[in-house]
Amino acid sequence: MTRFDNIVIGAGTAGCVVAARLSEDAARSVLLLEAGGSDRRLEIVVPAAFIQQFGTTVDWDYWTEPEPTLDGRSIRSPRGKTLGGTSSMNAMAYIRGSRLDYDDWAAGGAEGWSYEEVLPYFRRSEDNRDLNDHFHGRGGPLTVARARYIDPVTEALLEGAVSLGLPRNDDFNGASHEGVGRIQLTYRDGRRLNAASAFLRPAMRRPNLAVQARALVTRIVVAGGRTVAVEYVRDGRTQRAEVDGDVVLCGGAFNTPALLQHSGIGPADHLASVGVRPLVDLPAVGRHLMEHPLVSVPFELAGGAVGLGDAENPRHLARWLLQRRGKLSSNLVEATCHWRSDASCPAPNFQMIFAPGHVVDHGAEVWPVPTYTIAPSYLAPQSRGEVLIASDDPSRKATVRYNMLATEKEVDEVVDAVLLAQEIAASEPMRGLTGAPAGVLSGTRDRAALRAGIRQTCQHTYHPSCSARIGTPEDGAVDSELRVHGIEGLRVADTSVMPTITRGNTQAPAYMIGEKAADLVRGRRAPDPRTAGVEPALVLAHA
Repeated sequence: MTRFDNIVIGAGTAGCVVAARLSEDAARSVLLLEAGGSDRRLEIVVPAAFIQQFGTTVDWDYWTEPEPTLDGRSIRSPRGKTLGGTSSMNAMAYIRGSRLDYDDWAAGGAEGWSYEEVLPYFRRSEDNRDLNDHFHGRGGPLTVARARYIDPVTEALLEGAVSLGLPRNDDFNGASHEGVGRIQLTYRDGRRLNAASAFLRPAMRRPNLAVQARALVTRIVVAGGRTVAVEYVRDGRTQRAEVDGDVVLCGGAFNTPALLQHSGIGPADHLASVGVRPLVDLPAVGRHLMEHPLVSVPFELAGGAVGLGDAENPRHLARWLLQRRGKLSSNLVEATCHWRSDASCPAPNFQMIFAPGHVVDHGAEVWPVPTYTIAPSYLAPQSRGEVLIASDDPSRKATVRYNMLATEKEVDEVVDAVLLAQEIAASEPMRGLTGAPAGVLSGTRDRAALRAGIRQTCQHTYHPSCSARIGTPEDGAVDSELRVHGIEGLRVADTSVMPTITRGNTQAPAYMIGEKAADLVRGRRAPDPRTAGVEPALVLAHA
């Protein structure tokens, strides 16, 4: 079969949701194309092993262009190239962000994307094992739970933050986004639950869903202003699939704008300069890229504590294989603190990540003794980057520039967060655990030295977004219904459509975007905000 009602490009976090939900309609034929291969790898399902996937065959392994704002360094940017996409290689954190994020989207013109309007989609996908209230769902495909393992070092870090007056928060996805607590994960019975396992694999039993892995899409074919086909390379041959309805592009914040540009949709001057014939001039395609800058503040562990420093010991693997418990059932970033660096901030502008291990340079730096890390992630960046193709060859990766921390104000706020991290490390509950500084940001409180150290060491939080954002044809790539401006039959559904980045990990919003996109394609009404994803007892309670 070479003709379908819908074609979904990219079996990542949102793409798996879109394909699964569209194929619920038995009368609708759906083709899902994914450049990567199988997600059946031990490193994918073992929660603590996610860093071991960086630079492997399941990683697109993007590196940015030299970043002038970060001392000219090129920054590694892992992106999942397998069924499940980056949900197969992230830290599994399920944090939706602030209510304000979505209300700001709606206020800025993204009709239908306010917090109350997207909450039913969060709830519909969710099967929360720990929480059951107005903010959460039960019975959805995506299991959300706290990890089975929390290290004593992490528990002490939580106590240390609370001792400084920071409020405890047991649900960052509930009434308040602020405070200190454990992270909820996309996690089932001690193992990772990625988008492929939660959504796609059950749907693959349907005869109306075809999945083609190791299929690199090279062009979306447009004729008469409408999408008519998709071209892709599989097994060394260029193939073509025709479409009667919508193509839904779910390539992620790097590959989505790149494929649009290779298809002639994007900034016309740039496309012409690299040999691509422009079809639709959309200057915002590939622009406005956002990411959460992250810095690491590590300390050596004292008092005989090892944290996750011995997690590679075979006995821990044996316990995980037999019981799905122990240190390998940790996601490494076990807890966090959402914090305002200034009382005037309308919502938390930092996520202080607590990890009982050495979280520096994407795991590339190895410290000779066990450490723990407090890693401030800047949730409210002002700087913007870009994703642009460098040639007319679609097999060549696009160039990426984050342009993080381009303003002095941003750096000053990160300095404040580093100083808070040092205070947590020096707090009474951490007194017997904090040893010598294990990084350039751990051993000085001099603001000038910290500013320099931030530019020398800043990385990111694996949250690229906004590169094909909702907006007008002048400042965005898609409208509020995710339709690409100027082209019929083409939508985008991934974190690239975010008007601005959310104040938290972007995995949860990606699932929500996939849910909402599928309804838009099907012409289906949004879920009832009172009942979506809620068990019958709660339906009655909120009637």
